[in-house]
Amino acid sequence: MNRLLTTLFAVWLPLSTLALEKEAREMPKGGIDKALLGQILFFDNNLSFHGNQSCSSCHSPDTAFVDLRENSADKMVSQGDDPKLFGTRNAPTMLYASYAPEFHYDEKIQDYVGGQFWDGRAKNVAEQAGGPPINPVEMGMPDKLSVAKRIYNTPMYFMLLTQHYGEATWDSVDSVYAAMEDALAVFQKEKRLLHPFDSKYDKSLQGKYAMTAQEKRGQQLFFDNTKTNCSNCHQAQPAEHKEETFTNYRYYNMGVPKNQRLIAHNQLSQDFIDNGLLDNPMVNGDQRQKGKFKVPTLRNISVTAPYMHNGVFKHLRTVLEYFDHFNNPARKLNPETQQPWDTPEYAATMNQDDLKAPALSDEQLDDLEAFLKTLTDERYETLLRQSEKLPSK
Repeated sequence: MNRLLTTLFAVWLPLSTLALEKEAREMPKGGIDKALLGQILFFDNNLSFHGNQSCSSCHSPDTAFVDLRENSADKMVSQGDDPKLFGTRNAPTMLYASYAPEFHYDEKIQDYVGGQFWDGRAKNVAEQAGGPPINPVEMGMPDKLSVAKRIYNTPMYFMLLTQHYGEATWDSVDSVYAAMEDALAVFQKEKRLLHPFDSKYDKSLQGKYAMTAQEKRGQQLFFDNTKTNCSNCHQAQPAEHKEETFTNYRYYNMGVPKNQRLIAHNQLSQDFIDNGLLDNPMVNGDQRQKGKFKVPTLRNISVTAPYMHNGVFKHLRTVLEYFDHFNNPARKLNPETQQPWDTPEYAATMNQDDLKAPALSDEQLDDLEAFLKTLTDERYETLLRQSEKLPSK
């Protein structure tokens, strides 16, 4: 063991870890696996500055791994460990996130693909896991050293990281942090919890569920790129596939308007523009990427409102009408505000061609929405039923 590191770390042992230490010592020979270690880290508030927030605060398994906590930002964005601080982007679901390829530039299609976060700045789920603890508006720890100290001084973590990553883990702050990231990444790849593929859509592919007539019409409409452009961005596999994640992991500017409510809440300047992919250092300041955001998965989309990178739309139906309004002159008003659609946040890089499609009727939008509901994982169908019972405003 590196004795220099031992003296570097201040003694810090919260009482809440004493019971965990006892349990860790009583574990069967071989201890617990990395996925469970990652799960424990995922739910640990102690990795935030004030000890009141964990990864699960913004990605709750009770709400399809999004943040539906009540807050003054009306759930558009997450409240940080410091309750006065809020982000500027909506927390996306973690479900199926590990299927994203590492961030890279695809020479064949001449475009950026993959990565984590709305701007892909983390190459993979391990890098993503290391972001929130030291983000000042998220978990708020000042640096990696501060996180590593808390891990080192928690006996359970000391035992389990040594077990899985060896004594050399404690030789540097970076190696401790990398071990934490890896354990969290292993947890995110846990199939049963985070990508079960057990929705009605999946069951229909297995012959275990018969789509209703409306759901079937919506499915056919979704995958027919002569009638909609849905599958152009929200299909990874070449045909209907049991592990379709409903995203091509690319980046687009779909003309999403500014969220004026969020700008007012966060007291941002009226000329605020979210740079999107341009903020990713791996695009090397390419201005053509400004205003582009990663295509999100549509799995569990019906229970993970609000929508778009800035949470500007509260309802899935609004999103459908928003995309249709580019081609349908009858859709002049945002149904949530009863006002004309706002202008794009940043119009210069809009993917105009990807927005072109035939106009759709209300009945066709009903069909699409019915199909999208079939992408809800079995365990979250209760959330779907609850949302359907809520009175409309």
